[in-house]
Amino acid sequence: MPRVNANILGWARETAGLTREDAAEKLHLSESRGVSAVDRLSALEFGEVEPTRPMLVKMAKVYRRPLLTFYMSTPPRKGNRGQDFRTLPEGHSESDDALLDALIRNICARQSMIRAVMEGEEEAITLPFIGSMTISDGVPAVLASIRETLRIKLSDFRDQRSHRDAFALLRAGAERAGVFVLLMGNLGSHHTSIDLEIFRGFALADIFAPFVVINDQDSSAAWSFTLLHELTHLWLGQTGVSGARTELAIERFCNEVAGEFLLPSEELVQLQFADTTDFNRLVVQISNFANERNISSSMVAYRLFLLGSIDQDTWRRCSAYFREHWFQERRRQREREHEKEGAPNYFIVRRHRVGKALIDLVRRMTAAGALTTSKAGRVLGVKAKHVKRLSDIHGSSSAGWLV
Repeated sequence: MPRVNANILGWARETAGLTREDAAEKLHLSESRGVSAVDRLSALEFGEVEPTRPMLVKMAKVYRRPLLTFYMSTPPRKGNRGQDFRTLPEGHSESDDALLDALIRNICARQSMIRAVMEGEEEAITLPFIGSMTISDGVPAVLASIRETLRIKLSDFRDQRSHRDAFALLRAGAERAGVFVLLMGNLGSHHTSIDLEIFRGFALADIFAPFVVINDQDSSAAWSFTLLHELTHLWLGQTGVSGARTELAIERFCNEVAGEFLLPSEELVQLQFADTTDFNRLVVQISNFANERNISSSMVAYRLFLLGSIDQDTWRRCSAYFREHWFQERRRQREREHEKEGAPNYFIVRRHRVGKALIDLVRRMTAAGALTTSKAGRVLGVKAKHVKRLSDIHGSSSAGWLV
């Protein structure tokens, strides 16, 4: 029977962003026979003590690594995030990046399985828009191509009842085009939530099975903008991760495309302010303007700054205000949910997060015998026993995506 590689144990802990003290606590190690919990973990990592099977299972869960990883001769190659488009805040921790790497590994594994089954069933169709444009083509050309592919009118987007409905319409257009759109801001629990400063969205460019992942910790009003931003990366053929800050030229380009899609410049200039120094009146005016168009107030403020209608300090103050307003609203919403009987239906929430396109594909592939229930569960991010109920056609109506 193969032996556990002790060096891998230390590597797995470090890449999970955990100190020995943190890991010992999460693994529920305690002092035994005068040996501290940290020293017991050190003994495992230096090969002085062989870990038990239950301990390895705990480590796999805490470090977010497959169990087989611990038997490898050398640490696996670091997962590829693609291009890193982020401008990270000072003092961000290794644990933040570890959570992001785990999330990207998860999505890459799902994409690999989907691509393999699509190729095996001859459903893999080359998507011509992936990598079809460059920055030198300019914002108008990229924007026109995205509009033509999604086949969504701005008037229809704005006619939707809410931000979530408007996003659902945009998401449906992207899914019709062949892009899988997921809402994921953690690794399955709020304890693993990833801050927007660390990642707002990422794109996995692939000619057969491209993915866009949106951090759903963000306001639902901002999801449409993030989706269009990441779609622009796909049009440029770029796999990479985006954060909340936008100092790179490529990020500004993607923002311009997304912004022009949702709010054309010629319309924005119509928003006039009698006095931009009256901050309270300013944020109310911006909010009303944004809500009428199913877009985020933060995006409107950012576009106004680029246009020169407000200065940088005012824009930053507006951004901070709108973000705090969103956090307060989210807290109130959670309080209202707790007051109701029971939590939101698990399957409705899960369907909303993984998207109709992925569920429909999994349903077809499992029915055809091309995808096992176990693999279907991995693709959908649920236990195998939940696959049938999650992919039930009667539970996959459009209303399910809007919760």
